[in-house]
Amino acid sequence: MTEKKKWIFIINPVAGNGFAAGMVNEITKMAEVFNADADIVLSEKKGHATNLAQQSAREGYKYIIAVGGDGTFNEVASPLVNFKDVVTGIIPAGTGNDFIQILGYPDRFNKSDWKQFFSQSCIRMDVGSCNGMYFFNGMGLGFDAQVAAENYTAPGEVRKGGKNKYIWHILKTLLFFREKKMKFIADGENLETNIFMNTISIGRRFAGDFLITPRAIANDSLLDICMVSRLSLYQRLRILLLVPKGKHIYDERITYYQSDKLTIDFGEKVPFHLDGELNFADKFELTILPKALNVIFNPSGNHFFYL
Repeated sequence: MTEKKKWIFIINPVAGNGFAAGMVNEITKMAEVFNADADIVLSEKKGHATNLAQQSAREGYKYIIAVGGDGTFNEVASPLVNFKDVVTGIIPAGTGNDFIQILGYPDRFNKSDWKQFFSQSCIRMDVGSCNGMYFFNGMGLGFDAQVAAENYTAPGEVRKGGKNKYIWHILKTLLFFREKKMKFIADGENLETNIFMNTISIGRRFAGDFLITPRAIANDSLLDICMVSRLSLYQRLRILLLVPKGKHIYDERITYYQSDKLTIDFGEKVPFHLDGELNFADKFELTILPKALNVIFNPSGNHFFYL
């Protein structure tokens, strides 16, 4: 029997408005340059990348790599949580590439990034769990979940408009979003408030340039929580301008802290996103799974790990 190849790249061909599909030749070339014995497969629909990753792990691939954006990585990495002998990673090729910042790589690879990637520097990172589903960068409720709902693309459709469309949805939601009452339980504290936004994360960056949870470390065994209470329109605009540098967390209307588990209850179904992918629920049970995923990262890059 032929020995299985060590690497497999799972490409989401619609990621990045089709950019990921065009990476087949580059991945093939870089694998040859760096002597990586690799296979390449393309996912066919939403959820297919998860099936491909599961199958690849069963077949003995050691390096199971996503090619796409944050949603693609979520699909590929979810079945690999707590696998000891499998390493995952991502070649960023999506419209939004927030997760890649955790790993210390840029939004698009150059040759030095490929060289570092194939050197196979690995680290174990934390994984967030929400109602039994995983997230690797973060989840959002309230304002940013509504933005995800506005920007939703049906499975199989190419997302049009890219970042410009996303920014338009941010501005529109900023003007018209109405807060909902939320019950929140963490570390023995009970809180009931009208919430504008609640982000729970492993990583720091969302929507490209927004450092919503600027203190997050991806292997500290804690979830970072940024909770924003009801805001006037003026306050929304003012705080939005502070978010790119992470300075919003010093505003009195924002509660920022860390916990290893929490419960949130809205009493009605509301939108939420996991790594940018839209879902709906009324109650949320969140926990952290410490160092549950083995990933390729760049130790010399601007990563967010304790070494």
